[in-house]
Amino acid sequence: MSTAISPTAYNYKVVRQFAIMTVVWGILGMGLGVFIASQLVWPELNFGLPWTTFGRLRPLHTNLVIFAFGGCALFATSYYVVQRTCQTRLISDSLAAFHFWGWQAVIIGAIVTLPLGYTTTKEYAELEWPLAILLAIVWVTYGLVFFGTIVKRKTKHIYVGNWFYGAFIVVTAMLHIVNHMSLPVSLFKSYSAYSGATDAMIQWWYGHNAVGFFLTTGFLGMMYYFVPKQAERPIYSYRLSIVHFWALITLYIWAGPHHLHYTALPDWAQSLGMAMSIILLAPSWGGMINGMMTLSGAWHKLRTDPILRFLVVSLAFYGMSTFEGPMMAIKTVNSLSHYTDWTIGHVHAGALGWVAMISIGAIYHMIPKLFGRVQMHSIGLINTHFWLATIGTVLYIASMWVNGITQGLMWRAINDDGTLTYSFVEALQASHPGFIVRALGGAFFASGMLFMAYNVWRTVRASNPAEAKAAEQIAVVGAH
Repeated sequence: MSTAISPTAYNYKVVRQFAIMTVVWGILGMGLGVFIASQLVWPELNFGLPWTTFGRLRPLHTNLVIFAFGGCALFATSYYVVQRTCQTRLISDSLAAFHFWGWQAVIIGAIVTLPLGYTTTKEYAELEWPLAILLAIVWVTYGLVFFGTIVKRKTKHIYVGNWFYGAFIVVTAMLHIVNHMSLPVSLFKSYSAYSGATDAMIQWWYGHNAVGFFLTTGFLGMMYYFVPKQAERPIYSYRLSIVHFWALITLYIWAGPHHLHYTALPDWAQSLGMAMSIILLAPSWGGMINGMMTLSGAWHKLRTDPILRFLVVSLAFYGMSTFEGPMMAIKTVNSLSHYTDWTIGHVHAGALGWVAMISIGAIYHMIPKLFGRVQMHSIGLINTHFWLATIGTVLYIASMWVNGITQGLMWRAINDDGTLTYSFVEALQASHPGFIVRALGGAFFASGMLFMAYNVWRTVRASNPAEAKAAEQIAVVGAH
């Protein structure tokens, strides 16, 4: 029987590779985050070297956590989900392998070039043109594998999770290519094809939609598969999921100008970005409610299932972040929050609470199935990880809220004669306790990843290649 099934067995090799690298890059990226957070508490940690300054390491941190950790989580889950929901093997094993190794090469390139100071200076798009071109080639390969697999599906229906993954792939390619249009002047230096306010607008069209499509739409594809699977309940409303999809991708793309309030960007463009950001609350919460309501009749499972707890708490943070974002896009609120640590807190409510937690839950769900095990080595360790991640996230965002509002109020305070009440250094001194709590919260979160790594290692070590191979056959039999 296994021989008959063998040709159609799923390609779990590339899924395993991306799943393991999710954990590896998570530890490195989050560990670096804790280090640079500590630099704000103890500036001596710069070591007086140009390569270890906050300004060089911060973009490396964002690239590692977004593109290395988040990217590998998205690739692992999308390849897993598309095969199981389409009941067919990936269209090309060699292209999938090129995708894996090509992506790791891009990340290694970032690790080498960013500390050396080779950067476009564009947020989330810092990689210079040779790496940007490699990234585009690898991304197009990913798109070919994903959509090619959907074309040869054995199911009539395209599951909604694949709609979200598909939109994330197409829009991310468009954003990356348009924003990286530039004129190279040397091997590691280029100048943007755009200038002035146009450059800023295109950068934040890219920057906010890196959040909107890379860090939201792709992970919603993850949510729509793993929450129902782990809860063992059907998605609450399939109709709502389709409305959620079209409303989200229609609105999100317009929200970028809210990063440029009170700048040289035309006022109408700022106002349009603000309006679209506020309307964006509706589809965002529609998706969050859809995920939460999927647990109807299964809430009792949260007492004993820490994987489901990761997934559900991630939805709670998604709901909170997508309320906070539209609120911060309102010009009057933005006049207080902009350039302060409140923005950093908001980003990490989404990054730690939503993106990292749903990724971690999905990886814990997949690893046993990928390696032919019944469950993870230790449920207790997953529980430990859950509490470290939750407490770490709360400490992080609460400290940044306090810091941000403190900074905003101190910067805008003026005396009767119109002079500033506080100097920038005084605002910095007032922020110091918050920096300590933020570093502590980050350390909690990052330490949880070490427990995860040990748990994954023990689970993988307990399997053997034959069991892992059998998992692919069993998955196909189960699907059919």
